[in-house]
Amino acid sequence: GAWVVAALCTATGLFPAGHPSHTSLANLHSAPWIRIPTPFQWGMPTFGAAAIIGMIAGYIASMVESIGDYYACARLSGAPTPDAKVVNRGIMFEGIGCLVAGIMGTGNGTTSYSENIGAIGLTRVGARRVVQAGAIMMIVLGLVAKFGALFTTIPGPIVGGMYCAMFGMIASVGLSNLQFVDLNSSRNLFIIGFAIFMGLSVPEYFAANPLTLGDQLAWLANILNTLGNTGMAVGAFSAMFLDNTIPGTDEERGLNAFNVMKDETLEKASA
Repeated sequence: GAWVVAALCTATGLFPAGHPSHTSLANLHSAPWIRIPTPFQWGMPTFGAAAIIGMIAGYIASMVESIGDYYACARLSGAPTPDAKVVNRGIMFEGIGCLVAGIMGTGNGTTSYSENIGAIGLTRVGARRVVQAGAIMMIVLGLVAKFGALFTTIPGPIVGGMYCAMFGMIASVGLSNLQFVDLNSSRNLFIIGFAIFMGLSVPEYFAANPLTLGDQLAWLANILNTLGNTGMAVGAFSAMFLDNTIPGTDEERGLNAFNVMKDETLEKASA
């Protein structure tokens, strides 16, 4: 509805060019109807140590985010808690998807997306068949260039509004996992507060002050900048380091509840 209103206001001149909600149809008109992607459409790939190491750093950060997405998705959809084998399969197929995406020349990799998990929480639809049907539709519609160009006309404020709801849902699901730990423990409160603070502040610092180490150590700077700019990775590494170095009981750390959920998952899998 808001998208249509923005388009009507643009057509009537209420939203002139430069307005945040101005809806431009230039990309839609210039896009072809059908576009078939071909392997190596932008030329043969080139390999460099700095680029490879930098991408590895990016994938490490993405894997940390994906693991959190798997658990959040399971909580929202009512699925069993994913065990190590399920997580390994998910990461493996994300890697295969990124490899195929690179061969086909897309500008982004294939990885789990937190916004989609937020959509599951908002719509309450998480059936596997629905996701599979949606995937088939997106593959087919991905060949229709005008369909993709249509979504580029969505004004930024509308996208921001959707993100408010979706990211809010993701944050709530993540925080709900803390119900399994002892929140009366000063140890746990310190770890939670420190990890959240680091996840919010460190990316801001790296964004304002990118690390430079010279030409010879550019690969190391790429790794540190990529990890430092990923808030979820910074928060996860901070929490994992402190949780495994500061003494605490299994009950205090929430491991007992996690082991119970793991046993229930194994029982359902073997039934």
